[in-house]
Amino acid sequence: MKEYTISYFQQLYTLSAEMAPYLLLGFLFAGILHVYIRKEKITRYLGANSFKSVLYAALLGVPLPLCSCGVIPTGIAFHRDGASRAATVSFLISTPQTGVDSILVTWSLLGWPFAVIRPVVALLTGILGGSLSIPAGGSDENLKQMGAVVKEVDQPRSGLMGMLRYAFVDFMEDIAKWLVIGLAFAALIAVVIPDNFFTVYMANPYLSMLVVLVAAVPLYVCATGSVPVAAILLMKGLSPGAVLVFLMAGPATNIATITVIGKALGRKTLLLYLISIIGGALLFGTLTNLLIPSTLFTSTMSHMHDGHHHLIPEWVNLLSLGILTFFIGFALLRKTAWYRKNYPETKPSTMETDYNHQFVVTGMTCQHCRQNVEKAITSMEGVSGVEADITSGRVKVKATSLDMDQLRQNLSLMGYGLKSSEER
Repeated sequence: MKEYTISYFQQLYTLSAEMAPYLLLGFLFAGILHVYIRKEKITRYLGANSFKSVLYAALLGVPLPLCSCGVIPTGIAFHRDGASRAATVSFLISTPQTGVDSILVTWSLLGWPFAVIRPVVALLTGILGGSLSIPAGGSDENLKQMGAVVKEVDQPRSGLMGMLRYAFVDFMEDIAKWLVIGLAFAALIAVVIPDNFFTVYMANPYLSMLVVLVAAVPLYVCATGSVPVAAILLMKGLSPGAVLVFLMAGPATNIATITVIGKALGRKTLLLYLISIIGGALLFGTLTNLLIPSTLFTSTMSHMHDGHHHLIPEWVNLLSLGILTFFIGFALLRKTAWYRKNYPETKPSTMETDYNHQFVVTGMTCQHCRQNVEKAITSMEGVSGVEADITSGRVKVKATSLDMDQLRQNLSLMGYGLKSSEER
């Protein structure tokens, strides 16, 4: 038992240290993109129901660091500002599969082949899904209703401090839990699963892809947090094609995303969305196995890890790991009841006694979710103050009047549920 424990923490340290410099750089780029990419300058390129708009939307989505739940309201906001349905679908498919942060982390742990293949496949599947949606037709009534509710999803803070706050506080808070889970699970797999497990029990690459797909589609895993798990699975003998399926389907699909897309875009478009991701994952996974020697992936990984100290000095890894650990710890601390009680983010002018409505909203998982819920409620008549808490799901509202049926409908449009309520 002691031997397994020591081996586990060694694996955890190795994975974390190798990811840390690239992850910090990725977060920094995420902050830059968040502050300096303005939706009002982009949507004019996405308005036509044409292949060109689909291509622009996919190109925009690949580098953006948005998770599958965060990409939904952003895509809807693009549509509200004039993006076509086809361009919206393209953006919703390409964005959650990867991002500037996950590309850098993919290069650090999986090597350059996956770091190249992953964004290319995200781009192609986004184009595929968007192109299939061009002749799909259908009413955009639900999209228009959701756009009216969402209002402005993101209002980026300008300047250096706004960029750094988003990168290392807001975005870090969204991804910290999933990153820790991904690293912990990857280290556990490395210790528990034998090195020849997949070659012995899942030798058929097509069967392994199907098994991975069935496991990945309904569950939530962020694009960055999926990388350490994928790296260990590859080292344990899982085929590169099956690893690619996991990297594609895991971040791009989950039950909440599927539900919201079905409500906003309709069942027909949802079917095209799933066909594009699932079909694309199986297609490109198969092509990866057939056209690219598996030794290229494993040898690249070995070269990267064996020569890691030559690429980045050990002290840089240690310093980066220390900084990353601090920000992750702070992000997790911000979610605790103790922190919320002692360091509330509520404006001083809004007193606790001012809130006369309180209820629990289900489905909030990130800062984008919190912003969407607050903006959906703020847009309602009679509401003058809203405070939502991600961890507990509790929402407090100051309002002269509050239409609970309309509130339930607004939340439902964005994939959230109203669990319980009480009025003071």
